[in-house]
Amino acid sequence: MAVDLTVLNNELTACVRCERLTVYRERIGREKRRAYIDHEYWAKPVPGFGDTKARVLVLGLAPGAHGSNRTGRPFTGDGSGNFLYPVLYETGFASQPMATAINDGMKLKDMYITSVVKCAPPQNKPLPEEIVRCAPFLDSELQLLKRVRVVVALGKIGFDGYISFLKRQGCAIKRADFPFGHAVEYEMPNGIILLGSYHPSLQNTNTGKLTKAMFSKVFRRARQLCV
Repeated sequence: MAVDLTVLNNELTACVRCERLTVYRERIGREKRRAYIDHEYWAKPVPGFGDTKARVLVLGLAPGAHGSNRTGRPFTGDGSGNFLYPVLYETGFASQPMATAINDGMKLKDMYITSVVKCAPPQNKPLPEEIVRCAPFLDSELQLLKRVRVVVALGKIGFDGYISFLKRQGCAIKRADFPFGHAVEYEMPNGIILLGSYHPSLQNTNTGKLTKAMFSKVFRRARQLCV
C-alpha cells in the first residue's frame, strides 16, 4: 500500500493497465468536444479529491469523458457535478456551489470524493475486468482515509464497489444481503454506514428519477451520521 495519498495519486495518474480505457481517455483528450476545443484535457486517470481527514466518503462510478477526464477532478465540469456540488454546498460539505476547473478554489470539508474506476470508460460503462484492475488503487485509497465513518455510494457500481472492497478486506458478507436503492442505509461489519443514492447523471436528473430534494436528503443524513 502507498504510504500516503500523494504517492498513491502519482502512481495512479501514470497507470496504463487497461488498454481500452487508456486509448479512449487519450483519444477524447485529443478530439475534444466543440465547446471545449480550446481546453487542454487532463486525459489521465483521475485521483480522488477532498479533505484527507474526511468522515464522509462519496464513491462514484468513473470520470466523465468531457467532465473529469477534461478537468482532472471528480465531478467537475459536467452535468453530474453541476447537480452534485450545489447540494454539497447547501449541506455544508463544499465551499462553493459550482465546480468548473481544478483551480476554481473548491474546497471540501469533512468529505472526500473518488470513484471505483479512475479512467473515463466508453458509454460510462467499465468492463468487469477493468473494475478488477482498478481495485488495488481504490483499496489503498480507502485504507488511507482512516477517519471515514459514512460512505455515500452514487449508483449501483459505486455501491457494489464498496461491498467488493469489504469482501477483499476479509469481511464475510453477501452482496445479496445489501440490495441497492436510493436512500438505503446499512451498517457494515467494519462499523461504517453505507448510504445508497441514484447517480446524479443527466439521465437520472433530467427524467426526474433523481430530484434535488431526494439527493439533499441523502447528504443531510450523511451529515447526521458523522456527527
